[in-house]
Amino acid sequence: MTITATATPGTSLISPTDHVLVLIDFQSQMAFATKSISTELLRNNAALISQAAKSFDVPAILTTVAVDSFSGPMFDEIKAAFPGQAMLDRTSMNTWEDQGVIDEINRIGKTRIVFAGLWTGVCIVGPVASAIDQGFDCYFIADACGDISVEAHDRAVQRMIQLGAKPMTALQYLLELQRDWARTATYDSTTGIAKKWGGAYGLGVTYAKTMFGASEGGH
Repeated sequence: MTITATATPGTSLISPTDHVLVLIDFQSQMAFATKSISTELLRNNAALISQAAKSFDVPAILTTVAVDSFSGPMFDEIKAAFPGQAMLDRTSMNTWEDQGVIDEINRIGKTRIVFAGLWTGVCIVGPVASAIDQGFDCYFIADACGDISVEAHDRAVQRMIQLGAKPMTALQYLLELQRDWARTATYDSTTGIAKKWGGAYGLGVTYAKTMFGASEGGH
């Protein structure tokens, strides 16, 4: 059988218009016990994906648990990307069991969901498993999630993959949204986000632009 290649993206690749980003329990109390990733890197990656979603107009749901009585406020890095957006506070460990969150999922109306948050083995596994059970296409940003140990995080990641969820990273999320440097409308914001939160890659972008005015959009 002959297969003909075409210059079109795979359907499993995310785009700015095909998903909702759900950010769960990025709160002080949850971060204190997170040991699978450093707090500094966790906050950096949370900022990266939040700014990426904001830049590409991706709808986002921000949800907390016991914000006033126990867990504390959501990270400032996330609130800065979505100024004025309401935080949906819950009592349930499983976000998918909160009717307010589900109402927002249904209002937005996307069948593809990208998750990130704390802790991987509870706050992310729960909604991912539940959403997959109801027919949603689920992704999770593995390095914008964390758990009480590396073991706990890794087992949660394995479990979600076995259920059919797709793992990705924070920088991958940003670059998959851009996907073509010739998309000039978001070129400056994408490279700006990378320079600030993209680690060594961001340093490389800064160096190339400063030293010889490089631009990824050219050939």
